[in-house]
Amino acid sequence: MAEAPLARRIFRGAAIWGFIVLPPLYLVPLPQVGAETFLGFVGCALVFQAVFWIIGGDPVKYRALMLPAVFEKLVFGVPATVLFAQGRVLPVVAFFAAVDLLLAVLFLIARRATPR
Repeated sequence: MAEAPLARRIFRGAAIWGFIVLPPLYLVPLPQVGAETFLGFVGCALVFQAVFWIIGGDPVKYRALMLPAVFEKLVFGVPATVLFAQGRVLPVVAFFAAVDLLLAVLFLIARRATPR
């Protein structure tokens, strides 16, 4: 297993964070319209936590997955931030969007620090 300790910590930390904050979303009241979209988002995000854990296990081997991991963070972080700026989502949503944007930046840093 090749060494990339920074990437290992970043991706494993992101996976742990996701496994903590995402499952409780299955317990919130579902919207009348779009419940399947909400549940699909939560499920897909949970699957990606496993991908982050795998990347963290061998960052050099899975370096190619780091860019899709960045995009996984941006697809929620960017729109949620824009919606917050428009006053269309609650501040708690903006907080989690900011965390995702921070993780996207950390994933890019991890990729740069990981040997090819």
